[in-house]
Amino acid sequence: MATDLSRSVHVTPKSKFVRHTKVPTVIFETSSELAKYVASVVADLIRKKNEAGVSTILGLPTGSTPLGVYRELIRLHNEEQLDFSNVITFNLDEYWPMDPDSIHSYHKFMHENFFDHVNVKPENIHIPRGDIAAEDVDSFCEEYEHSIEKVGGLDLQLLGIGRSGHIGFNEPGSARNSLTRLVNLDPVTRRDAASGFFGEDNVPHHAITMGVGSILAAKKIIIMALGEHKAPVVKRAAEDEVTDEVSASFLQTHTNSLFAVDSAAAAELTAMKTPWIVGNIEWTPQLEKKAVIWLTREVGKPLLKLETEDFLHNHLHQLIHKHGSVGQIRQRVFDELLEGICTKPAGVDPKRVIVFSPHPDDDVISMGGTLITLADQGHDVYIAYMTSGNIAVFDHDALRHIDFVLEFHKLFHPDDQATLTHLQNLKEDIDSKNAGDLDTPEMLGIKGLIRKTEATAGAEVAGVPEERLRFLNLPFYQTGQVSKKPIGEEDIAIVADLLREINPHQIYVAGDLSDPHGTHRVCAEAVINAVDVVAEEGIAPEFWMYRGAWEEYEPHEIERAVPLSPEVVLRKREAIFKHESQKDSAFYPGSDKREFWVRAEDRTRNTATVYNDLGLPEYFAIEAFKHYHGEL
Repeated sequence: MATDLSRSVHVTPKSKFVRHTKVPTVIFETSSELAKYVASVVADLIRKKNEAGVSTILGLPTGSTPLGVYRELIRLHNEEQLDFSNVITFNLDEYWPMDPDSIHSYHKFMHENFFDHVNVKPENIHIPRGDIAAEDVDSFCEEYEHSIEKVGGLDLQLLGIGRSGHIGFNEPGSARNSLTRLVNLDPVTRRDAASGFFGEDNVPHHAITMGVGSILAAKKIIIMALGEHKAPVVKRAAEDEVTDEVSASFLQTHTNSLFAVDSAAAAELTAMKTPWIVGNIEWTPQLEKKAVIWLTREVGKPLLKLETEDFLHNHLHQLIHKHGSVGQIRQRVFDELLEGICTKPAGVDPKRVIVFSPHPDDDVISMGGTLITLADQGHDVYIAYMTSGNIAVFDHDALRHIDFVLEFHKLFHPDDQATLTHLQNLKEDIDSKNAGDLDTPEMLGIKGLIRKTEATAGAEVAGVPEERLRFLNLPFYQTGQVSKKPIGEEDIAIVADLLREINPHQIYVAGDLSDPHGTHRVCAEAVINAVDVVAEEGIAPEFWMYRGAWEEYEPHEIERAVPLSPEVVLRKREAIFKHESQKDSAFYPGSDKREFWVRAEDRTRNTATVYNDLGLPEYFAIEAFKHYHGEL
């Protein structure tokens, strides 16, 4: 099945080609490496076609996944003169109904993120229209298909994959031979799109999409996936049976398709999750730890009760051959986990500690118990809030605060007519604002202030005084939109200056790969780059990573486990409650609609249960950390 694409995937020493999947799959350590590879495939095709004097016909996707590819193609155009003048593009889909000038339109997305920065001719750009009348949709879809046929079909189709398994907007139930048409959007798809629409209620129920048959007619296909939340559907599409319930699985029938995924999205693939089942592998201490912990779950025994037959009957005979003794294997893993349990996370002597919080509540949600422990044990704890989090505040919360200030001025400053008028105008502005319109800088400022005061109150509950809080407001975040800029030199410089100011012994950084809109990943990159900068000046803090509200580290990944008492868990909950604008119903909850405090407590109690099941000491709750080893 694999053809020229699969023979050229070893583009960096850090990529791994997986041969046992039904769709040839290449795994990249980072999203940036993946983007550079896919962009290089596109660029090579364009150059080859340009030399032959013929057009390159590209099928293009939208969403967060291809953004890195578009940025790299723009760089190639600007710095290496990649010429798009003979490229013809067809986009996969568009919401319906949708004004092309709307901030939610894929027309606007493509122009802002790609077409406005390269020299594709306007007449060569084709994007399904969301502004056509219902009675004209069918004829438009037929003409869209004919337009692709007229130019000889797609040379290369780029795809993302939705959590429902859709490619384009081909939701579960889409037929293999389906063509461009109007479709109903799956609830999972609408939920995942909610962050871009300022709430799920604003997401359209329909879209126009190229069909599965339209996509499979392309000569080459590359499908991309990033993040842990895509891991289950990547496995279903690449390894399980072909089914119309996962339209991406139809790529198994294509003779020249490739899955390009980062390590997080590949986590559920057999070769990554249980590679010992696939065949002979190179055993490392980390992989041995993973296999032994997996075995305890398979057979339902704690670590120290595992027997030789358990290994032999579950594909782990190689471990016995390597070590010669089951006792030696299980004892090493047990001792390593036991040594990682840490009741004094910064030691006995007072230390300077910085907790980097991507949003103004990630500190208490993700590691609030450890934060409280560090402060209570006498360490100088600083919290660096890296972004304002202002786009995640509902208008009604902003209105409530404006109402308070208005009534406050009426009570104490009734003669300040200018302020009273200004506040009244703000209220009317909110009342007349259409859902999803861009916030004004003034409104974003108010919403940022709400998050700042909530963070200050939450930190105080955790034992961190206001003078040790730093609100960095990194520039990459300040777009007023869910879509953010890539990390820049100014962001790195701000973090580096903070590291110089505090010169910490320890830092904690969010290493969450499942944040729905990627802010955690970008913030982590800013810290990593800043640490590299100040290392040359002799500043080298101990670097620990924590996960956010979406996922926890797997047991074999945990290198430090901080036990939490019932009292600390209750205090952590109180700190989370101070973030009133995020309570009850957060603006961007991701796929899990439970309140953040519920997620946090379930997660830490589950980790404690896992440790107990492994035969380790029993605790009420545990927060988990991983030492930074040079990769997220």
